Amino acid sequence: MNEILSAISDFLWGWPMIILLLGTHLFLTIRLRFPQRHIFKAVRLSFKRDRNAEGDVSQFASLATALAATIGTGNIIGVATAIALGGPGAVLWCWLTGVFGISTKYAEGLLAIKYRQKTKSGKMLGGPMYALEKGLGWKWLAVLFALFTAIAAFGIGNTVQANAIATVASESYGISPYISGAFICVMTAAVVLGGVKSIARVCSMLVPLMAALYVLGCLYILIVNAAYVWPALCLIVKAAFSPEAAGGGFIGSTVMMAARFGIARGLFSNESGMGSAPIVAAAAQTRNPVRQALVSSSGTFWDTVVICALTGLVIVSSVLAYPDIDFSNGATLTKDAFSKIPVIGRPLLTFGLLTFAFSTILGWCYYGERAVEYLKGKRWVLGYRVLYIVAVFIGAVMNLAVVWNLADCMNALMAIPNLVSLLCLNGVIVNETRSYLWRARTIHNR
Repeated sequence: MNEILSAISDFLWGWPMIILLLGTHLFLTIRLRFPQRHIFKAVRLSFKRDRNAEGDVSQFASLATALAATIGTGNIIGVATAIALGGPGAVLWCWLTGVFGISTKYAEGLLAIKYRQKTKSGKMLGGPMYALEKGLGWKWLAVLFALFTAIAAFGIGNTVQANAIATVASESYGISPYISGAFICVMTAAVVLGGVKSIARVCSMLVPLMAALYVLGCLYILIVNAAYVWPALCLIVKAAFSPEAAGGGFIGSTVMMAARFGIARGLFSNESGMGSAPIVAAAAQTRNPVRQALVSSSGTFWDTVVICALTGLVIVSSVLAYPDIDFSNGATLTKDAFSKIPVIGRPLLTFGLLTFAFSTILGWCYYGERAVEYLKGKRWVLGYRVLYIVAVFIGAVMNLAVVWNLADCMNALMAIPNLVSLLCLNGVIVNETRSYLWRARTIHNR
């Protein structure tokens, strides 16, 4: 089963998917007149609140929940794996993917608000399944997306993250996976049983803290490695386009390898195009679709353009500073690089892995719940939450080879219907953008 799933995963995340995702990023970037130039406006809007607008949570809480699900172990371990397989040039390709992915995340957020619907109880529901059904009339594809999402949440959003926490606790502090699994299970239950407002409230507190401390820690490490930061930047740029540029302990890699693994890791890390973030974007209190679209786009900026880039620069500069680091082993590369920094290195890595993984568990629970509610109605949500909480413990104590491959397959299958909706509804996206952004009415009009 594992071999079959691995083969399917390799196919789904091969060049066809990379071309489809990156092609969508580039197409929307051009079609929407480079929305990246509005990124600082997007950041400012994320901290403002539309108190009289419809929605369940604030725009900031919506963004924090999306970032909680997006910023995970992939931002730390995933970047190291890309460097190990594709060389230091993979960092630049990962970063460029984040830059262009801002356009896709913008488009997803816009459609989420455009096609969301209000329940009888006043709750807002939305996401790619509603865009596919209401915007294109393709109910069958909407059902498939929701099904893939509900299953994927148990993988990359749950058991994989719980296992990462248990592994870190075991290796760093000798804590049994059963103990850490039970603890994570209780903590998850305390949050997710309260619904979207509880999840958003915790994420609004946790995400800024964990991201700020991790960024500050990375900056400290770069100060310690100051003599190697510029050489590391030069190496990253050169290696992205020249297979002869690798050096300083790195093994030469082809441009195609650097591009493949850098782009794949960037796409997987920021989830632009996957269709997960718009599910929570639909719950935001916002006066018009473009306003929330801008806020959503800032998530990719923070996740990949900032955090993944810092992680990559820390790793490459550390390898240059400490040639004894085993560059070829992606599983241990991050740990070896951070461990070389006295006092703060190992605790920073442990803190990042623990908080990033736990926040991902919370964010993906909301995604899975909304998918189940779309498929079977509200009465099934509580049962899904209970299963999700139980899966946290199972993930902490089991071997996850099969789960990893299943999660990869489901995430790829989520992306396909979502990308279809983005491409087919690009005219709607452009019209809304013209009305509110190009005519400078974004922050005033409904």
